[in-house]
Formats: sequence, structure tokens, C-alpha cells
Amino acid sequence: MRAFQTLRSQFVAVVAAAVILSNLSVVAILEIGREGDLQTARITAAVDRIAAVFRYVMTIPQEQREPAVAALSGNLFHYSIQSSPPFPGTSMTAEEQQLVSDLYAGERSGRFGPARVRLIEETGPLNNDETAFEIAQPFPNGDGWLTAQFTRPPAPSPAPAISIAALLGTILTGAAAAWLAGRVSRPLSALAYAADEVARGRIAPRLPDTGPDDIRHAAKAFNEMSDRVTRTLESHRQLLSAVGHDLRTPLAAMRITAEFVEDPEVRDRLTRNLDELQAMTEAVLSAARSGPGEEKRRVDLAALIESVCDDLVEMNLPVNVNIEGLAPLNCRPNEIRRAARNLIENAVRYGGCARVSLERGDGLFIVNVDDDGPGIPANRLDEVFEPFVRLEASRNNATGGSGLGLTLARSIAREHGGEIVLLNRMTEGQITGLRAQLRLPREQSRSRTDTAAPVPAEAFAT
Repeated sequence: MRAFQTLRSQFVAVVAAAVILSNLSVVAILEIGREGDLQTARITAAVDRIAAVFRYVMTIPQEQREPAVAALSGNLFHYSIQSSPPFPGTSMTAEEQQLVSDLYAGERSGRFGPARVRLIEETGPLNNDETAFEIAQPFPNGDGWLTAQFTRPPAPSPAPAISIAALLGTILTGAAAAWLAGRVSRPLSALAYAADEVARGRIAPRLPDTGPDDIRHAAKAFNEMSDRVTRTLESHRQLLSAVGHDLRTPLAAMRITAEFVEDPEVRDRLTRNLDELQAMTEAVLSAARSGPGEEKRRVDLAALIESVCDDLVEMNLPVNVNIEGLAPLNCRPNEIRRAARNLIENAVRYGGCARVSLERGDGLFIVNVDDDGPGIPANRLDEVFEPFVRLEASRNNATGGSGLGLTLARSIAREHGGEIVLLNRMTEGQITGLRAQLRLPREQSRSRTDTAAPVPAEAFAT
């Protein structure tokens, strides 16, 4: 259930369940003890009442005893006169002998005959049909036996006060658990938001180092880590940019020098090598400039991809596009254009052609770029995303690009909360081409990036 996937809901549910179980245990223990005390008090009162009845019946004339016994009988007490002992030949237990002593004490007379008591073994819950005990005592003149049967009343319901107290305790504890869980979950949410910003290459918001020691230390450690990561990324960008710019000058000089080489074969070989170095230098500069900077805005992804394909078609590249309808997306258009162009150019370079289409999945826009090349070995599908990795031997004998195209495309996709996925297209067990997918979330991209609601600093406050 989604309602119990958050830390706060799980914390409250566990605490509430523990409180309910503990309260039920306490109520059960108290009820068992209270029921025992009540039963003892009932039996004591019952024996006293039976003793008073026996004392009265023993003293009245014989002809009045039967009507008196019938009149004194009721739901819990039943009296009768029998001519013979009701349960002869049975020895009494210590508990039964104690009831006999209580009966004698209640009768306050030593002239009555010896009484007998029989406790009834209980086999189920207490109710009006179960006799608790039976007492028999002979009349002084030998005119028979007077017997009394006591039936226990039904067990009382649990004390309302205890139930109300347990319910109130559960509510108060649940409210306290919800407040405490909020104090834990809000800083974690702020920390997750800031970590996501760092992962996307942005400057993370500063987390206030306030609150409990654990939260304060975590916020301080994250701020220091964020500063170091930001400085490291910035230094890498500056280094790449400096190297790229510094390489342009010697490359230009080498290109001029190569024009004076008289041997055509050597001159062509030098020119090709210089072109490759130039392309790699431009790719390095593009990577250095790929950091965040462009503001997001809402565009039609379908129109954007079509414009990229139209530009490549004008360059006489074998690109076919089949996109219908609108695909509104909140993104940085120039970066998405660069990622799509890299995928399409790779398809043309390594697969001979590119067929571009757009799917609308469950919360996703998926740009498919298919080619007719030999595909990529399954064990190397992830390797091609590493910087400067080129698989010309596995896809095409021609020289490929700089090895940064897929790296930049995946970086851009992940900046937007999406991903680049490579899939080999199979027909009858044979690879018939490669499919590159640019997957971009439709609504999630808006909530996880620039348009996401900022986490307030109060999330870390006490």
C-alpha cells in the first residue's frame, strides 16, 4: 500500500500497533486479576447468604420448609430438600473444606450437622447454566438434607474506564509518534532534495545545521561534501575548457603546416588525423560547456525532434522521421536537441541510416532512433557510455567520433530525470540493428528539477 511507503506513516503505524498491543496486554492482565478478585468476593458473599438461609430453614417447622425453600430459590441460588445425601462417599478437597469452614462461620451455630461441599469443574466460559458449587447439610432431627446450588453470574464486560484509558493512550501516543516522525522525515526530505541537486550537477541549497545533534552533524557533513563536489566539478570543467582552447592554436598551426606537405598521401593522412583531433577538441569543449545554465521552458518535444531531423536531412543524411501529435515537455531545449542529434548521428555513422519515432508511454516520452547496423554486443551496451570509448570494430570499420556523444547524451537525459537506453533489435535470433531510446519523464521532470518546490529551512529546526 502506498499509504505506508513513507517513513512517517510506517513509524506511526509501528508505534500505534505496539501501543495497542501493550494496552491490550495490560487490560487483559488487569481483567484477569479483577475477575479473580470478583469471583472470590462473589463466592464469599454466596456462602454467607447460604449460611443465613440454612440457619433460617433449620429453625422453622418442618411443614414450612418446602414453601420457604421454594420462595428463597432464584436465578443464582437454588435450594432443595432431599431425603438422602446428595453426593455420598466423596472426600472434600482443601478448597471445599475451606468453604465448609466459611459456612459454619456464617451459621454461627454448632448444633447443625456436618456439611458437605462439592465444587463443579468448569469446562467452558462462565454463564448462568454452570453451577459453581453445591452445599448440603443434614437437618438436626434427621429429616433429610438441605442443599443449595450456587450458579455463577455471567462475567462482567471489561471496565469502561480501562478501555477508555487504553484508547486515549493510543491516540496520544500516535499523535506524539506522528510529530516525532515529522521531525525525522522533514530533514531527510530536505537532505534528499539537496543530494538530488548535487547529483544533477547543480549547486545544492545550504542545509541549516540546527536541530538535534544527529541531524545537525548530518547537515554539516553534507554541506561540506557539497562544497567539495561543487569545487571538484568546477575545476574539471575549467580544466577541460582550458585544454580544449589551448589545443585549438597548435591544431590550426599544424593544419597550415600540413598544407605545405608535397606528398599527397602523407598530406591526406595528416589532414584526417587533424580532423579527428579537431572533432575531439570540440567534443571536449562541448562537455565543458554542458553544465547547467540554460533555463527550463515548456516546448513541444515532437517539433523539436522534427527540427533536428530536418537539419540533418538538409545535410543529405539518411534520416527518416515519423512523429505525430504534440508532446509538451518542460526542459532545456538546446540540451535535448544536442542529445537527440548525437543519437541520430551515431545511428547514421554506425548503422547507415536513422529512423526516428516518438512514443508516449506511462508517464514518459520515448524518442526511438533505429538503425540497420550490426548492433552492439550485449556485454558492452553499458561500456559505450564511458567517455572516449569507441566500438568501431564491433559496429563499423569506418572511424567513429570522439567517444563523447553517448556520454553527453546520457548526462543530459539524467539532468532531466530521464535516461538513455540501448537495445539490440532482433529478428529470428539475429541482430538486425540498434535502437537508442531517449526517455524523458513528462511530469516527473517538472517536480524533480527547477520547478520543484524548495524545501524550507525550518525542516531542520527544532
